[in-house]
Amino acid sequence: MTMSDADVLSALRGAGAILHGHFQLTSGRHSDTYVQCARVLEDPALTTRLAEAMAEKISDERIDLVAAPAVGGIIIGFAVAQALGVKFIFSERQQGAMTFRRSFAVEPGQRVLVVEDVVTTGGSVAEVIDLVHQSGGVVAAVTSIIDRGGEKAFSAEYKPLLRLDVESMEPQDCPQCAGGVPIDSPGSRRLS
Repeated sequence: MTMSDADVLSALRGAGAILHGHFQLTSGRHSDTYVQCARVLEDPALTTRLAEAMAEKISDERIDLVAAPAVGGIIIGFAVAQALGVKFIFSERQQGAMTFRRSFAVEPGQRVLVVEDVVTTGGSVAEVIDLVHQSGGVVAAVTSIIDRGGEKAFSAEYKPLLRLDVESMEPQDCPQCAGGVPIDSPGSRRLS
């Protein structure tokens, strides 16, 4: 199901997923805009539409397996795997390091699509890519609902559903920090 950039942006806005304020992103960078994809993913019909559109973007690739980082990538990763008709696994942090647990495995030679909800620097995606390579798998591509722009920590082919150019900066360069504005950190990396 094809979705235009305007369709995706409208869905995000309609779900109340685009927040404005002072945020620390999962990457550690700061921004005045945060995309809370959990607000989109609480709607199964919308999640399915987005997943089908993401699967369509990579339809020229053979995919054997979808892998996603916990927590943000789990729901959309599962939905993309369902749209592609392949199995799904996810990675989790264990003592600070990303790992496949729960007997999840990538078989040597499997072509893996890495799925995330929002990518800023792509640090979590890069960790999943490393796990796939360590297992002997091949990363066919990476996709996400949102690409926040900027340089990525991975070099795999990247096909996001929507590029949303939102400024982010290092904490020492953040004007809101300098102004004493309280910060919110809604990402999942620091969950315990």
